[in-house]
Amino acid sequence: MSAQGPLQAVTFSIGAEVFAVPVEQVREILDYQESFRLPGAPAHFLGLIDVRGVGVPTIDLRLRLGLPRAEPTPLTRILILEVMREGRIILLGLVIDRALVVSAFARESIENAPDIGIRWRSDYITGVIRQNGNFVVLIDMARVLTSQDAAMIDQSAGEAWEQAS
Repeated sequence: MSAQGPLQAVTFSIGAEVFAVPVEQVREILDYQESFRLPGAPAHFLGLIDVRGVGVPTIDLRLRLGLPRAEPTPLTRILILEVMREGRIILLGLVIDRALVVSAFARESIENAPDIGIRWRSDYITGVIRQNGNFVVLIDMARVLTSQDAAMIDQSAGEAWEQAS
């Protein structure tokens, strides 16, 4: 994909809000499954799930954005993402309320993230797109992950590797 062509993105919802991540970051979309909880992890870090023999750290995007916890439904999914952080790719499971569609957005239609009027930190947002009277929020997963999250992911990946060996 060229930087001049449309942005291909997977759209998904958290409550009434619609978010998107670039399709290049999405490895697959899985049905929801319970995570193996790690002691001492922050509430939004759900733990590990097994994806074809690999322990993948999973976070609840609702909780990470400061939204209330919701019970999984038949529509709840886990996006398996490849997130570039600090020069390396991190495999990450992201619990979402519902996967929507793959959409193409004209790059010139992407507006800057607003500084006010939203419920979560605007530095998590790459931009917003107006679509049919609503907004699609382009989320930057590398920014959503804190240093503590990255350390927890490294630790959990190391533990999963040791258990598999």
